Amino acid sequence: MAESGAPQMSLLEKKIDDQIEYYFGDHNLPRDKFLKEQIQLDDGWVPLETMIKFNRLSCLTTDFKVILEALSKSQTGLLEISEDKTKIRRSPSKPLPEINDQYKDEIKNRSVYVKGFPTDITLDELKEWFNDKGNVENIQMRRTLQRQFKGSVFVVFDTDVSAKKFVAQKDLKYKDAEMIVLLKEDYFKKKNEDRKHHRAEVKAKAKHEKEEKQKQAEDEEMKSLDEQTGCLLKFSGELEDQTSREDLQELFSGHGMIKWIDFTRGAKEGTILFKSNAKEALDKAKAAHGDNLQIKKKDVTWELLEGDDEKETLKKIIEDQQQSLNRKRGRGGRKFGGRGGRRERGGRDQGKLQYQGKKTTFESEDECDPETASAEKKVKDEEAEAPLSQQPKTEPASPKKRALDDVKAEEVGEPASKQMKTENGSEKL
Repeated sequence: MAESGAPQMSLLEKKIDDQIEYYFGDHNLPRDKFLKEQIQLDDGWVPLETMIKFNRLSCLTTDFKVILEALSKSQTGLLEISEDKTKIRRSPSKPLPEINDQYKDEIKNRSVYVKGFPTDITLDELKEWFNDKGNVENIQMRRTLQRQFKGSVFVVFDTDVSAKKFVAQKDLKYKDAEMIVLLKEDYFKKKNEDRKHHRAEVKAKAKHEKEEKQKQAEDEEMKSLDEQTGCLLKFSGELEDQTSREDLQELFSGHGMIKWIDFTRGAKEGTILFKSNAKEALDKAKAAHGDNLQIKKKDVTWELLEGDDEKETLKKIIEDQQQSLNRKRGRGGRKFGGRGGRRERGGRDQGKLQYQGKKTTFESEDECDPETASAEKKVKDEEAEAPLSQQPKTEPASPKKRALDDVKAEEVGEPASKQMKTENGSEKL
C-alpha cells in the first residue's frame, strides 16, 4: 500500500500491482521458465504486450495506461517502467536471492501448512481469507495429479515471527470448517511418521495374509496326507555308499508311483512315500525281481509303516519338504524342479501336491521354528515363491531331501506411493 502522502491505489490498481509484482517476485520468477526467457532478451525488459497475455493479469485489465498507473503508485520499488512506457522490468537494484540451502531454510521457517478449505475455493477467496492473518507473500494451492485442489495450502509469510504468530492462533475456521494449521517443517515430520505407520500396517497386513495362506495350505496338505494311509514304505540295510534315490525309482518303476523319497546318499535307511498303496507296490516289485527284493544286490529289510509310526513319518516328510522350499526361496527363487518332484514313475497319471510357506510345526513339539520369528526384510515386495528343481543324478553329499512337486510363484506387493504435485501458479497477496 502507498505510504502517507503518496497517491492512493484503487482496489483494481492494488490487484494489478500485486499480480505483476508476484510475476517478477522471489517466489515465482525463479521457476517461471517463460518469463525468465523473456527477461533475457532485452536486458530484463518485458513488453506490456507480452504481459497482458498472462491469464490473471488479462482478467484484470489489458489497458496499458491502467497498468502503468497502478505500477507508478507502487512503493515497493520492485519494478521499473521504460522511458517509452511500453516495457517493464525487475529493478537491477533488487536482484533475485541466491537459491542456496540457507535461503531454502529461511523460506521453510516462515512457511505454514493450512488444511480445511473447500475443494472448490478460488485463489481470490483464499487471498481474501488470509488478508487479515498477517503479511503473506505467497499462497501455494496443493493439487492432485489430476489438478484437483486438495483443500490445503502452503503459505509463506514475510517473517518466521509472523508464521509462528499465525500458527499460535486458536480455533481458526473457514466459514464453519475447523482448520488444521502446522508449520511446514512440522507438517513434513508428521507426514513422515504417518507414512512409516502406514507402511508398518501394510507390512503387518501382508505378513498376516501370507501366514494365513500358508497355514491354509499346510492344513489342507496335512488333511490330504492324513487321508492317505498305507502309502509309506521304510527300507534299511547295509546299502552301498553310492546308493541313490534314482536306484529306488528304478526299482519300483512300473510298480508304484513315488511322490517322495526321504533318503540321503550314504545312509543305511530311508522312507518312500507312494501315491497309492505301498504294499501293492512292494508286492509288484517282489513279483518282478524276486521275493528277496534287493537294492544294488544288497539285502534290504522292507517295512510297511502304520499307526503312530506312519503319522510321525508323514510329519517329518512335510517339515523336511517345507525347509527345502524355504532354503530355495532364500537363494533367490530360481525356477528348479524339486528333488522328489521328478516325473513319477510307474504310470502317466502325474498327481501333484503343492506346498508353500514355512516349516510346519505341531502342538507336540516344545521348540519354536526360528524361521517363524524372523522379521521380513522388505515392505513393498514379498519374496517370490519359486518351483523346486529337479536334481541331477550326481548328487552332493549334503543331506538334502527330495521335494514333492513344483510350487507356483506367489508375489505379495504393495503399491508404491505417488508423489504430490502442487500448483506453480500460486499468488502473492
